[in-house]
Amino acid sequence: MKIVAMSDNHGDRQIIEQIINKYEGKVDAIVHCGDSELKADDPLVSKLQIVMGNMDFEHFPESRALRIDQKNILITHGHLQNVNSGLLTLELFAQSHSADIVTFGHTHQLGVSFDKGILFVNPGSISYPRGRYASIGGTYASIITDNHDYLIQFFDRQLTPVPELKFRFSSSQ
Repeated sequence: MKIVAMSDNHGDRQIIEQIINKYEGKVDAIVHCGDSELKADDPLVSKLQIVMGNMDFEHFPESRALRIDQKNILITHGHLQNVNSGLLTLELFAQSHSADIVTFGHTHQLGVSFDKGILFVNPGSISYPRGRYASIGGTYASIITDNHDYLIQFFDRQLTPVPELKFRFSSSQ
């Protein structure tokens, strides 16, 4: 399984289009974790697994569940799970959905962790990054799974892998 996750572009439609053009037909899903500010009738929406963020004005779902290659993937923005205050509420939300993988945004800070059998990935903001990696200028992530491992790679706005932001977790941990 391979998915691409992005978040928090806040109206920067061009970067979404570039990511879709690079990955459409090459991955199992292209995920948007909210604050796209896209209109519901934008043709890009049909190419995304998209959720509503706190700055979206269209009626996208608050969360979305996918099942790909025996993995349950939960997509949310994170504001409703108070991710600015930690991941506990998000973790409980993930457990209630039997999620193996959770993608979320809202903080504009990339991050990845594996806890209690659940992989949590915040791709960061593709357009308005904050925190330690803000100098990269925006990020998104790919998540690849096989029977034993999760491989997470973060990319910059030039759609180039960031070498120091590559992570591997054993799914049997």
